[in-house]
Amino acid sequence: MIVDLLLIAGGFALLFIGADRLIAGAVRLSLRSGISPLIIGLTIVAFGTSTPELFVSLRANLTGSGDIAMGNIIGSNIFNLAVILGISALIQPINVKSQLIQQDIPVMIGATLLFFAMARNLTIERWEGGVLFTLLVAYILLNVRLARRHAEPELSEEFEHHMPKAPGTLPADIFWMTLGIGLLVAGSNLLVAGAVSLAEAAGVSKALIGLTLVAAGTGLPELATSIVAAIKKESDLAVGNIVGSNIFNILCIAGLSPLVKAISFPDIEIMDLAVLAILSILLLPISWTGMRLGRREGVLFLASYAAYLYYIWPHAR
Repeated sequence: MIVDLLLIAGGFALLFIGADRLIAGAVRLSLRSGISPLIIGLTIVAFGTSTPELFVSLRANLTGSGDIAMGNIIGSNIFNLAVILGISALIQPINVKSQLIQQDIPVMIGATLLFFAMARNLTIERWEGGVLFTLLVAYILLNVRLARRHAEPELSEEFEHHMPKAPGTLPADIFWMTLGIGLLVAGSNLLVAGAVSLAEAAGVSKALIGLTLVAAGTGLPELATSIVAAIKKESDLAVGNIVGSNIFNILCIAGLSPLVKAISFPDIEIMDLAVLAILSILLLPISWTGMRLGRREGVLFLASYAAYLYYIWPHAR
């Protein structure tokens, strides 16, 4: 079991380093080609933060571990909403911008409910993955169009400030992107192998490991980003990071993975999907009340995750 945990830890490390190198190379390459930093932030960077989950789910699905692939998606989104938002709200009450309430949170809820409807039979076919990924492309294009039309000078300056100035050379950019993809592949292989072996050694289902350990691990970048944003009182970034990540996890990861091979996940329960749907829906009225997430709401989210863990672990599916 110690070897399995070491494999999982090594897999996480390679995933995070690989994602960082891939994003850095892609951003510099895009800047070199003259693409606006604002557009890069809304597309490449947003997509890049989901690459660990994407590679893990793809690898798990290809090796016949559909429960880990789907557990990673569902568990990550539950972890994002219940734990990361909960901790962020406890650190600093989160002010929610109207755009999130009017556009992004409803999109997240709609994507979650569509995902719920597709996954009820514990299988997602290729055509269903195609629908989800098509919706992702439409969502990205909509954001890009709105950003170009309504971009405030302050927002554009913020993206300009945080984006690098494309140092180095074109071969260096390609090298870092290639290295990043290689590390992501290696990390996903280690993580999935360790997770499968750990589930077998502990006598629990792959779904349980995917919903908890794998999901929490791949959610660490979002946790770090939101906590730092909360400490710096950049509350819109804290909640926007979570909402955007959940949309990408469903539309991108649950969209791309079945396109390669239909996903079957017999050990995932409807309860897991229901918990995700309920938390997603609850975020809208909670955010609408006073346009903020206070410490009381943070405690509520964390308590809901504790209750969820209490339900799934004793059942040891």
